[in-house]
Amino acid sequence: MSGVRGSFLRSRGGRLRRAIATSSGILALALSAGLWIGGAAQAQETQIIYPGSMAVTGFPGTIIPDFDQGLPPGVDPVDETFIDTSRASLRVFDVTHLGGPASGQLVFTPPPFEVTAGQIGEVFGLAYDDGVRDGVPSGVPNLYAAATSLHGIEIVTPDADNDGRPERQRRGAAGAVFMDGQFGTENGGGPGTIWKIDGITGAVSKFAYIDTDSGPGIGNLAFDPAHREFFASDLDTGLIHRIDIEGNLIDSFDHGVAGRPAHGLSPVADDGVLMDIQGAAFDTEDPETWGYTQDARRVWAVSYHGGRLYYSVGEKAEIWSVGIASDGSFAGDPRWELTVKADQDYAVTDIAFDNKGFMYLAQRGPVENRYDYSRFASSGKGELIRYWREDPDDPATESAWVEVPEEYAVGFPQGNRQSAGGVDLQYRYDAEGNLDTSVCTDTVVNTGDKLRDNPEFAERLAAGGPLAVHGVQLTPSALVEPANVPPFGSWFVDFDGYFEDPDVQGHVGDVRVWRPCEGRAGYYEEIPGGGYLPPFYPPDFPPPGNLPPCVDVEDVHYYCTPRGLRAELTLHDHAGFGGDSIKAQSRTPGVGVTTPMSHVPGKPYTVDITGHDPGDTVNVGLCFYRKSDQDKGGYYPCCKMTLPLRTPAVDCEAPRRER
Repeated sequence: MSGVRGSFLRSRGGRLRRAIATSSGILALALSAGLWIGGAAQAQETQIIYPGSMAVTGFPGTIIPDFDQGLPPGVDPVDETFIDTSRASLRVFDVTHLGGPASGQLVFTPPPFEVTAGQIGEVFGLAYDDGVRDGVPSGVPNLYAAATSLHGIEIVTPDADNDGRPERQRRGAAGAVFMDGQFGTENGGGPGTIWKIDGITGAVSKFAYIDTDSGPGIGNLAFDPAHREFFASDLDTGLIHRIDIEGNLIDSFDHGVAGRPAHGLSPVADDGVLMDIQGAAFDTEDPETWGYTQDARRVWAVSYHGGRLYYSVGEKAEIWSVGIASDGSFAGDPRWELTVKADQDYAVTDIAFDNKGFMYLAQRGPVENRYDYSRFASSGKGELIRYWREDPDDPATESAWVEVPEEYAVGFPQGNRQSAGGVDLQYRYDAEGNLDTSVCTDTVVNTGDKLRDNPEFAERLAAGGPLAVHGVQLTPSALVEPANVPPFGSWFVDFDGYFEDPDVQGHVGDVRVWRPCEGRAGYYEEIPGGGYLPPFYPPDFPPPGNLPPCVDVEDVHYYCTPRGLRAELTLHDHAGFGGDSIKAQSRTPGVGVTTPMSHVPGKPYTVDITGHDPGDTVNVGLCFYRKSDQDKGGYYPCCKMTLPLRTPAVDCEAPRRER
């Protein structure tokens, strides 16, 4: 099959026809792009994913099949333009060497590994697993990609004019189906499909399918390495699905019904509206007709961190989290974390955490779908920001996170807010742009539109490559605004190697880096190992008869914080003492133990430990009391016990040395 290719055809008028009239120029650009972009996904003899590998999703581009045979008079070429199933919607880049110090330049990478739209359709969300194969760690993960509507919804009906091409439709119509390349239907896919790309062979297979999704697709993916399971947000129902390592759907969490009441909000059940591409109400250019669940329950991003699943909700983005229990199930303890402070009420479509406790949020503009494929999201106002926990927590603020986030300059256009909705953390790069895997999360990678396009800096930017770059920006994480404005301290990678499209918007999707950081403990990330021994009465507090200690310990979780090791204790007042607060002191010489004076009902008790050697057992003396008794002044009853905590064999100082 022959055709004219491009990443889009701009309009229905003269501009489009001029583009076709000069197709030799377009084809020349496509040919030169072949020096930068590799071939379609094929089974490999060696692995395709290494530490630092950067996977990126995006729109594959368009084609008019058999264009060399001409079009009948009066036929609008846009009506005969289709998703190019031979081009990639997912690429895995080798960004080991960026070619020199950051100067705002475009990076020439080795040809990336590609997966075509014909194989998997259009995808957005990405996740890696842990690389365990047949029960044995291999060091090479598999990559997972989820079906999306964020690059538009395109439908067709059967060929009616005998030109060998289906009929493209703007509105719902009888007999309509999704266009080839939309959801990988040729490979058995659909809007609820999660695809698996083998990290060694590159083989593509269908991993999981959410059959309740009628077309909106999946918001994003997350992998929980502690329980070896995945989470996927469903834009149709608003549910967060839990999926085992074999691709089986286990259960779901309904934020609208089970989450919102935890913050005093009324429950909102799914309205049951579906995407009906054969109904007259469906309009490819109106996302309001696509069957998205209501905004109040629409979950976009998901990210596992510190024993909890963090997720974003709605256009006026709120960040929530829900605990993951020891058996991997949802713990049923949803909590509101913060409401995003940004200039625009845009959805947060990706969340990432670094080893220092920062939470990174990437906005993406409202969903669009221009008939000429030029725009899938409003661009130019999306922010990339990061929050961190108040330390100590400020009781005067509602959130445990700082009220005002820090922002990164994304792209060179005025305002530096070109975020396309994807963010992750990469290892550090040295002064010459070489990857340094000894430092885990020192570089922010994020997707963006028109990243190098600003006439004010055109002459300086031209020395660093083409200006129409839609792809990824790599920035040292320390360069928050006002530093790096404009972002000459960053590197840039283009998604598809075509540079004739300066005005497209929303063509780039998500980004995910394979970043194994064994032996390093991230701040506020749960640490495996450790535990506790049965509590006992201290010698200076004789036990009342033969009664056991007045407080029982149900569970202990350990985390690293900037202050050192933190233990979160779930206590059970089995004796009915009525306590609601604790004080703590060390009963192990040379070890410091502190705890906040206040406690939030329903949350674990927090104990900070310093000065111990990792793996030591630290005896913590607890005083369990009622705060109301303390507030009266004078003597108040206190149940004393000693709790031996077996600390994890992990050094919480490691992230501090990475700064």
